[in-house]
Order: sequence, then C-alpha cells, then structure tokens
Amino acid sequence: MKLPVEVLIEKYQKNLYAVAFNICKSQQDSEDVVQETFIQYFTQKKDFESEEHIRAWLLRVAINKAKNKNNVFFRRNTVLLEDYIETLTFESKESQEIFEEVMKLPEKYRIVIHLFYYEGYSVNEIADILKVTQSNVKVRLSRGRMILRNTLKEVWNDD
Repeated sequence: MKLPVEVLIEKYQKNLYAVAFNICKSQQDSEDVVQETFIQYFTQKKDFESEEHIRAWLLRVAINKAKNKNNVFFRRNTVLLEDYIETLTFESKESQEIFEEVMKLPEKYRIVIHLFYYEGYSVNEIADILKVTQSNVKVRLSRGRMILRNTLKEVWNDD
C-alpha cells in the first residue's frame, strides 16, 4: 500500500511538525524535518501494510531527522550571545552596549561593521574578503551605522 504524498501531507503535516518542534525547538528546523520526511516517503520504494503503518513510519522518520538536526556540529557548539558577551571585557558600559547592538544587526551589516571597526580592515580589504564591490561595502557600512545610530539613540534616550 502506498498513499499519495498529497493525501499524507494534508493528514499528517501538523502532527509531524509538532513532533519535530518538540525536539528541535526551532520553526525552521521543524519545517525542514517535515519536508525531508515527506521527500523520503516519496522516494521510498517500500510497500506499507496499512495507513497506520505509514503514519508510524512517518513519525519515526520525523523523530530521527529531528534528533539528527540537534546533533549537527553547529547546533551543539552554539553559544548564546549573552553568555559570549559575559566572557568579553569592555572599556566602558557604552562600548559593551554598542557591541551588543552590533551583534544584533542583520548579518550583512554586522560583518562589515565588525571588520571595519573591531578588526581595523579598510573598505578595499573588506571588499576583497567578502568578494563584493567597494561601493557595496560602503553601502553596508552606511546602513549598518544608520541602524546602530537609531537603535542606540533609543537605548540611550530611555536611560
């Protein structure tokens, strides 16, 4: 017995998502697990005994895939930003606040800001490192600074 994937998606997608989310604790990872589970079912040549057998198989595959997601090197070796910041020393409270806000920037701005201000690279060197144009680096620096300026103005005005 092999049911069409569309039928199974409609019937079991929410159950598989709930199981995956329970393990992964991440929306994106849980969605990936569900998708990978249905892809594996679709490519599987196995014949199932009943719909109950299919359901049990889907749940087992989703659980295993979710556990595998949690065992990935990146997931095991991540450190919370707060924990990382506690290991650093800063000259002043303001420099710590600025660093925290830099770390909250979107990645494309955070990287150029970090390379420019914390590592001391020039615009030309950053462009070479990131394989983008110098004007792109300048735009990212400008936009990152603008976000920081607005965010820090709010933080410091609240004090």
